[in-house]
Amino acid sequence: MKMVAPWTRFYSNSCCLCCHVRTGTILLGVWYLIINAVVLLILLSALADPDQYHFSGSELGGDIEFMDDANMCIAIAISLLMILICAMATYGAYKQHAAWLIPFFCYQIFDFALNTLVAVTVLVYPNSIQEYIRQLPPNFPYREDIMAVNPTCLVLIILLFISIILTFKGYLISCVWNCYRYINSRNASDVLVYVTSNDTTVLLPPYDDAAVNGAAKEPPPPYVSA
Repeated sequence: MKMVAPWTRFYSNSCCLCCHVRTGTILLGVWYLIINAVVLLILLSALADPDQYHFSGSELGGDIEFMDDANMCIAIAISLLMILICAMATYGAYKQHAAWLIPFFCYQIFDFALNTLVAVTVLVYPNSIQEYIRQLPPNFPYREDIMAVNPTCLVLIILLFISIILTFKGYLISCVWNCYRYINSRNASDVLVYVTSNDTTVLLPPYDDAAVNGAAKEPPPPYVSA
């Protein structure tokens, strides 16, 4: 009896809106590509006109600048890398190259791990939320309203919000993983058909070759009547 890996039971060819996992992965890659392209345009415009996105220390309630040139360059580099990864995932899903999906899948796992770490931090250190809110600028939207919320309720709301995000991100990870498995299985079946056809050709050679190399090198003797 053939042993089946446990994770193969979670394999599916369909995803959200009943579309194919390959179509869903292409749409997901295009969506991430658009988001990172917009972020890159904002960063480039901020780099070209620093005064427009500059906040003084008094506005932030401290002596730290909102974003200096070094942080801006790092953010632009990360955006370019993300655009490359998303473009690779979109191209790999469209052209059915499974290896091109691996960088995007690794990014999803990394992002999921970071969000999980945030949820664990909020759960273990609930007072850190209040400290973070106090460090926000005085003119931050709804700062006073958030400070007025009960700390326990605030922690529960944040944990619920993070749980919803983690569930959604986990579902997107499963979509990309199913697309990767689908492309691999499809490519493996194509290779199997090719090899079988080759073997069939070898096992059943053309008649002319068989006539030359086999027992039919000479025609049978003519029939002689008695």
